[in-house]
Amino acid sequence: MTTLVVVDGANVVGSVPDGWWRDRHAAAVRLRDRLALYASEHPDEEIVLVVEGRARGVGPVPGVRIEEAPGEGDDHIVAVASAATGPCVVVTADRELRRRAEAAGARCAGPRTVYP
Repeated sequence: MTTLVVVDGANVVGSVPDGWWRDRHAAAVRLRDRLALYASEHPDEEIVLVVEGRARGVGPVPGVRIEEAPGEGDDHIVAVASAATGPCVVVTADRELRRRAEAAGARCAGPRTVYP
């Protein structure tokens, strides 16, 4: 069974101090591209990158679906996790989001799982 991996784009990008704050869109593109590599190494996982704010407009690539949060990214992540029909992992370091995702039935993992 395929595992849905929902990545909290803002939180995962923020976990690496590489100047992401100067260009959030470019940082989201870098994350998306790293996730594409991760996806190629994990064919049993469906990768969803949730973006918000200035990171919107990042296009999908093979192996990575993009979801633009219409409002708060955390709310959208929980909605995606809640709608999962199989196993779901939410990738974030945000404690409150982890609590909400686990209440929705998802497991949680830290950013280094997908963005070392």
